[in-house]
Amino acid sequence: MSMIKKAAGGTAIVVFVTAVMTTILALPSWASATKAIIYLSTDDFLKQSFSGDVPEPRTVWIKGTLKSEIHKTLEHDYPALRVRYWLKGDRSAWILDEIGKEKPLTAGFIIQNNKLERVRLLVFRESRGDEVRYPSFTEQFTGASLNSKQQLDRRIDGISGATLSVNAIRKLAAVALQLSDHIAQQQAN
Repeated sequence: MSMIKKAAGGTAIVVFVTAVMTTILALPSWASATKAIIYLSTDDFLKQSFSGDVPEPRTVWIKGTLKSEIHKTLEHDYPALRVRYWLKGDRSAWILDEIGKEKPLTAGFIIQNNKLERVRLLVFRESRGDEVRYPSFTEQFTGASLNSKQQLDRRIDGISGATLSVNAIRKLAAVALQLSDHIAQQQAN
């Protein structure tokens, strides 16, 4: 008992440090200190994409066949039941989120005449993989459309060390085209 009393001060510190370390290690990975980096705001993306004359936002509900197509592309359900978009003539803008490694990235897509015209990384929340923001990557998507399997009609080169971010943007590009195609079909009917 006297040994416990003598070591109590040291033991208390060890117990406290152990409790703090256990708490830190028990935090989920998304609770890390990595902050969101905003490369381009939604407003600025839309202003640039529509030459300052941004149309009113609209909404598409993700249900039925559209939901199934998106699930197949993403390999999971899209986390929202509806998606906002902006439409002016045959030009549409989509702001979509997808998980990279552990956190969502936000990307903007401009589609005209059923082809990708512009892809931009708007917000990045991971500790690595933000190389997908560079034009050398995003310009690969220019002119891409969907093939008969609802996938991009071209190969998109990856970036070493950013594979999960590359995959997220690639999948979102296909989803943006699927959503745009769905809207075009609704307008035609």
